Amino acid sequence: MESEFSDPLLQPIQIGKVELPNRIFSSSHAPGYNTDGTPSERYIAYHEEKARGGIGLTMIGGSSNVSIDSASLWGQLNFGQDQIIEPLAEMAQRIHQHGTAIMCQLTHMGRRNVSNDGDWLPTIAPTSIREPMHRGWPKEMDKHDIKRVIGDFARAAKRAETAGLDGIELCATSHLIDQFWTPLVNQRTDEYGGSIDNRLRFTFEVLEAIRETVGNEFLLGIRMIANEDQIGGLTIEESKEIAQKIAESGFLDFLNIASSSLATEEGLSKAIPPSGTPLIPYVPLASSIKETVNLPILHATRVTDISSARYAIENNLVDLIGMTRAHMADPHIVKKIREKNENRIRACVGASLCINRLHQGLDAACIQNPATGRETFVPQLISKTEKSSQKVFVVGAGPGGLEAARVCAERGHEVVLFEAQNQVGGQVVLAARASERQSELLGITQWLASEIQHLNVDLRLNTIAEVEHILSERPDVVVIATGGWPEKPLLESGQEHVVTSADVLSGQVKSGENVLIFDDHGSERALSVAEYLHSHGTENIEIVTPDRLIGHDLSATTGPAYLKMLYQLDAKLTPDYRLIEVTRDGEKFQATLRNEHTRTEITRTIDLVVVEHGSTPNDELFKSLCEHSQNDGVTDLEALRQGLEQPEPKEGFNLFRIGDSVASRDIAAAIYEARRLCQSL
Repeated sequence: MESEFSDPLLQPIQIGKVELPNRIFSSSHAPGYNTDGTPSERYIAYHEEKARGGIGLTMIGGSSNVSIDSASLWGQLNFGQDQIIEPLAEMAQRIHQHGTAIMCQLTHMGRRNVSNDGDWLPTIAPTSIREPMHRGWPKEMDKHDIKRVIGDFARAAKRAETAGLDGIELCATSHLIDQFWTPLVNQRTDEYGGSIDNRLRFTFEVLEAIRETVGNEFLLGIRMIANEDQIGGLTIEESKEIAQKIAESGFLDFLNIASSSLATEEGLSKAIPPSGTPLIPYVPLASSIKETVNLPILHATRVTDISSARYAIENNLVDLIGMTRAHMADPHIVKKIREKNENRIRACVGASLCINRLHQGLDAACIQNPATGRETFVPQLISKTEKSSQKVFVVGAGPGGLEAARVCAERGHEVVLFEAQNQVGGQVVLAARASERQSELLGITQWLASEIQHLNVDLRLNTIAEVEHILSERPDVVVIATGGWPEKPLLESGQEHVVTSADVLSGQVKSGENVLIFDDHGSERALSVAEYLHSHGTENIEIVTPDRLIGHDLSATTGPAYLKMLYQLDAKLTPDYRLIEVTRDGEKFQATLRNEHTRTEITRTIDLVVVEHGSTPNDELFKSLCEHSQNDGVTDLEALRQGLEQPEPKEGFNLFRIGDSVASRDIAAAIYEARRLCQSL
């Protein structure tokens, strides 16, 4: 019988005194699940699920702060307080019981923070140079600050050790430690500035203080940028020299290699690349560091699939491979590899909803896995019903309908899924036509389609579900997931002269040389249409929006990626204007735009006007079925909120609707709604 150790990903590895059961880890990140600087039950459950799924190492606490002037404002852990020890000890115990190691990232964020929130203390940095991302000017650190922060790192490390963690990593990704390294931030003229050795002095003093406090058996590493990729910043060769010097110090047990400065939005979009970008883009960079130092090398950047992860380990390019966002999509990756069920792994599609939400001040959520971060009331694994099996009809095989069918089948019900088209996927199929980056969304519905096939769902393609047919088969539950029809914004006149994004992507309309796209939505939809039009020959594109920013709802990684695309297309960007009227002018059209603030009007002469204004519910079937249902089509919102069972009918059937058939929303909302509704049916 073939040993599981023949798979390079499942081979154990020794790092210091700790043996890890396999080569897959989840890198430190802060999903925004904590409120008081200590691990919440929600946060513990999120990480424990990955341990339950077999991951070798979960690194918790992205950007966990050690000092009072490095504010924990985004749901991070606060290692500057003793209150963290007790709940952290419970977390460590719960992770360890599954055979998984647990480490934490410690940091002082330096200038990568704000001074007008939390305790309103000034941020600090080697030199008082403004950081573009957080938009503030730090105080230049004096010798007292340096000594104080070194002590804070040591005390924080001791708290981690006391709580039973296996180790820590220090964060040098545009945080205080590597702010001392880079000439973009460190312009000091004392012993902490100038030469590389001087710029590393603070780092070595921190490492020495930590080792004096916790000894040599507690794992200690650094997550560092190996290519700052900023004009005037650290080069790859300088980063290699830094890696070599800190590796040879004898203080460290490993290095965790990253790329690109996080001090700018453009840099962040490279550091956490979204869909449409190459897989494992920085493995060669990490491998070059591995050739330079004699330490285990960890690496995690857009490792979304098992083949890429296996390639990196099998070829000895890195020692541990991080699948962080991949574990948000599926926390049971390792378990499925062991059980020879790789084909059932739900792969990350790089949609970046997780990181995008964080930069909007929200908590992290996965676009396709509604249980991630909600494990306390939306379990990752669906249990069988303890009651009699029911006949469930689901109408519409978009993301929401597919998830509803999957969950009901997992519960043990007899499921029939109706789809009017000749394939599943709904609007995702259309959206995927826009560009390579959008095409990755198909992974969501492809996985769901594979799962319903595995679960023997009765899928009826090319079938329009009609009232009489549904009633004649006497279902117990009917779930309407028919989505919505593309909506046009209300204009003063000329609505008949505009087309929707869906019209363009479906090929129903021909483009012209000059196209105006009116984006009254703010997401990727309109911007992806611009990319589609350019690839189909449109030369001149203008994006108009009433919002203050183009792509208003995009931030972090996706926003800069789309802006780069638009600038490369030389698209005209016109924020703060609303489309109010379109008239025909011979073979062309005149579009009138009104400024949202001054109310002045301007006109454009174009060949085509494309609008993106969301959708209006396709709810005819739902409304027709309401009078025949036991619940009049009413969903108990409190039960839905908690993922609890809806009231059971005494006779007849219960009728529900989800996703865009309720209101214009998005993929994540449709899937989450389907999961909460159906997990207790």
